Amino acid sequence: MTHVDHPLDQAAKEFQRERARLFGIAYRMLGSVSEAEDVVQDVWVRWQEAERGEVRDPGAFLARITTRLAINVARSARMRREAYVGPWLPEPVDTGVDPQIGAERGEAMELAVLLLMEKLGPVERAAYVLREAFEYGYAEIAEMLRLSQANTRQIVSRARRRLAAERREPVDADQHRRLLDAFVAAARDGDVAALERVLADDVVSRSDGNGMRGVARQPVVGAGRTARVTSFARAFFAGATYSVVPANGRPSLLLTRDGETLALVSVEAGTGSDRIDALYWVITPEKLRAYERSGRRDGREG
Repeated sequence: MTHVDHPLDQAAKEFQRERARLFGIAYRMLGSVSEAEDVVQDVWVRWQEAERGEVRDPGAFLARITTRLAINVARSARMRREAYVGPWLPEPVDTGVDPQIGAERGEAMELAVLLLMEKLGPVERAAYVLREAFEYGYAEIAEMLRLSQANTRQIVSRARRRLAAERREPVDADQHRRLLDAFVAAARDGDVAALERVLADDVVSRSDGNGMRGVARQPVVGAGRTARVTSFARAFFAGATYSVVPANGRPSLLLTRDGETLALVSVEAGTGSDRIDALYWVITPEKLRAYERSGRRDGREG
């Protein structure tokens, strides 16, 4: 007998082929592993219920549903984040397995970019992500967002300008790694002087602890203050192991103790700088669990 796939088995295979891309779209639009996972799960449910025989291009169909659901989540997330205690940072994602998370290009992945994109409206952010990271054509994006092509082009162009105006071009991978390694060594030793040497005079350090005791609730500005606060991490995370791991397309510092993740730190430096311009400390436990979970994406549809 010839084996014939059950219709739901075929649907699962089609969904699985697109899953990394769908997660990548939702994650970039929401800056949250947890919310992106929920969106992808909802897309799977809708795909099971869809009239699949009438769908000519499953990939385009699934991307359209993902985009529209993510826009809805983004609108409600803005209100929820108003109650957040201290700086809000995106949930980091482990990019060790898939450096680009299903995208044509690894764009709009770094924490700094995701944070800047919070200033864009949900539709503007969607258009930018679909074009810059996934290289969808303007006609496809316009159809997904129910806009005209001319309007879509204007939205993408405006988003590019807004992001470019607020961020310098990042240093290359080698320079970034040199700065990170110098920072890790100084932070591990609690060496304030060494930290000051690797930090820009106007460095800004943001810590996402959502009200956790001992975590700064305002950005820390300046090399001296940031170095002192960073050196305190040695005592705050006493006995922690410092290691370098992939996060959001760049190497980052991970602090662990007895198998528990305590913090993930990303650094940023702009072209022409030989020192770190920005630090992003993710300390909120739920966000660290989401990072760990993202490294174990097993591709199951259910």
